[in-house]
Amino acid sequence: MQQSVRVLVTGANGQLASELREMAAAHSQMIFDFAGRDRLPVTDEAAIQQYFQAFRPDYCINAAAYTAVDKAEEPGEAEIAAATNATAVGALARACAVYSTKLIHISTDYVFDGTASTPYKPGDVTNPLSVYGATKLKGEQLARQYTDAVVIRTAWVYSSFGKNFVKTMLRLMQERPAISVVNDQFGAPTYARDLANAILDIIAAARWVPGTYHYTNEGAISWYDFATAIKEAIHSSCVITPIPSEAYPTPAKRPAYSVLDTTSIKEIYKVSTPYWLGSLTECIKILTQ
Repeated sequence: MQQSVRVLVTGANGQLASELREMAAAHSQMIFDFAGRDRLPVTDEAAIQQYFQAFRPDYCINAAAYTAVDKAEEPGEAEIAAATNATAVGALARACAVYSTKLIHISTDYVFDGTASTPYKPGDVTNPLSVYGATKLKGEQLARQYTDAVVIRTAWVYSSFGKNFVKTMLRLMQERPAISVVNDQFGAPTYARDLANAILDIIAAARWVPGTYHYTNEGAISWYDFATAIKEAIHSSCVITPIPSEAYPTPAKRPAYSVLDTTSIKEIYKVSTPYWLGSLTECIKILTQ
């Protein structure tokens, strides 16, 4: 890999960018610029062009996203979600094309409707059930339209940073004697640190192979299974009751099955996809030490 590779990371305060920031010191050959919306408003195309002209990134990791899945269903919110999840991606992709920057865009399992019974491959038919999923799908399309992007769909992301299922469960298990968790939605958790490692491996790879890829940790579980594993890891006495999705209605419909097939990213980029339980144990150790 060439010396002093310049890497722009949007969504600087999110889980993925926070993990990348922690790893930056160990990658001295990369010059990172972590840009939040205060420094780089991704919904402002002129600002994007100016930023790219000044920093001249070799890579742009687009981790900026509107992720309030249920709020996106409210009146007027669809346009706000689309501005960040779709329109901004097109603007970033156009800047990448102008400045010969390679784009790594992060997407989601929500582009699928969850009716499958085997892991979704990158080329499978998409059919989002929610505004969030639809805006993220449009973002993928715009990313591919303007540049030879690497689009990475991921799912059930958690970290020691930000808000996520693991941190919510840890809090609830301390506050309550009993909780209920859905047991009919299946997927694979993704430790943001593992995803960050995979992205850095892609940047360091000998060749750039554009396309759509899937990345999660290995395994397939329900949210109830996930919560149970968290309970066991911290030796909690909290009682967890499995419930169907109908008993916990949400404004945005979730895919019932969103396990992603990670074969292609492992074969092409030789990245590691650790088993979900080991990664969860690592994260909880950080959160509880």
